[in-house]
Amino acid sequence: MMTSAISNFPQGATWFAVRTRSRQEKTAATMLEALGVTNFLPLKSEVHRWSDRNQTITAPLFKGYLFVRLNPARESRLKVLKTPGVAGLVGNRSGPLPIPETEIESIRTVLAQQLPCSPYPFFTVGERVRVMRGALAGVEGTLVRAQADFKLVITVEMIQQSIAINVHATDVQTARPSIAAI
Repeated sequence: MMTSAISNFPQGATWFAVRTRSRQEKTAATMLEALGVTNFLPLKSEVHRWSDRNQTITAPLFKGYLFVRLNPARESRLKVLKTPGVAGLVGNRSGPLPIPETEIESIRTVLAQQLPCSPYPFFTVGERVRVMRGALAGVEGTLVRAQADFKLVITVEMIQQSIAINVHATDVQTARPSIAAI
């Protein structure tokens, strides 16, 4: 597992997430580096198998994202937003939101130690989810945490009763309301 090079940090700069266009993470990181913008693109090694050969490649750990360290001044943001391959900065209506230094450093430490890692679904406890695989495929409920396990809670609101089933986080996805429900 590898990461892109990180240059000296600008004074007073903070980490921000950059959303990239589809499969443009490496291009955007290269362009940002050429513009002098400090960036971090976490990469992992993957073995791709074809019928005639196997090849080890490096791929982004977080598809569609990379991180930049910059002052939140307008000029710095515009330089990033005008970069080919960049779709935008991650944030809310108020603007881009900073990422804590500890989170970036934790990722860098894991990658530097070359520990095996892979993306993992992010769910908020209490979020409505749908099981995508296995015998419970299609079942919806609320995700809760009980010690080290995730549980899917299915509720019958009319009788105010629920059941809980152990699920693996990789088997669920956020439940999206159907068009008919809107």
